[in-house]
Amino acid sequence: MARIAIGSDHAGFDLKTHLVGFLAAEGHDVDDHGTDTPDPVDYPEICAAVGRTVVAGRAELGIVLGGSGQGEQLAANTVRGVRAALCNDLYTARLAREHNDANVLSMGGRVVGAGLAEEIVALFTTTTFEGGRHQRRVDQITALEGRCGDADDSGR
Repeated sequence: MARIAIGSDHAGFDLKTHLVGFLAAEGHDVDDHGTDTPDPVDYPEICAAVGRTVVAGRAELGIVLGGSGQGEQLAANTVRGVRAALCNDLYTARLAREHNDANVLSMGGRVVGAGLAEEIVALFTTTTFEGGRHQRRVDQITALEGRCGDADDSGR
């Protein structure tokens, strides 16, 4: 099984707590980056910490959770090497892994119920990257990361 880094804000806390137990029962090692209470907390640093753990190789995959999952995905994607995907359904979870080699899953605790979240996590953690034509595109994304912040970059 895999080592999974996980983190949430207060809106994702209940789902995170549920998924920590689910992941452990499935045999995964879980690295919980918090939050540890339902008290209001900002998510950016928590999600970036999950991303840094994955990029550093201390976890194979990451999961970030919030109300919608959108901000959490954006925060995780600030870490070079993270490919965080917002997947509130099974289809996007499968394609995020197969086509985009996503390494961080983002979900919304106010969007996805516990049962569906378990299915999404199970699919995300067992689906492999297809490579092939998709590898070329992932390589292009990686190359773009090195150019980020160039104000005069026309994107061509």
